[in-house]
Amino acid sequence: MHFWKSNRKFTWLSGVFLAIFFLIIGALSGQFAVIWRKAVMICMECIGIG
Repeated sequence: MHFWKSNRKFTWLSGVFLAIFFLIIGALSGQFAVIWRKAVMICMECIGIG
C-alpha cells in the first residue's frame, strides 16, 4: 500500500501513456477502420438514411 501513496503523482501519467500506446497499436492493426465503419452505420440507421 505504501507504493501507491508514494507514487501518486506519476501514476495517472503512466496510465495516460499506456492508453496512448494501446490506441496506437489498435490503429496500426487496422481496428480504426472497423470501428469507424460501425459508427457510421449506427448513425445512418439512427437518422434513417441507411
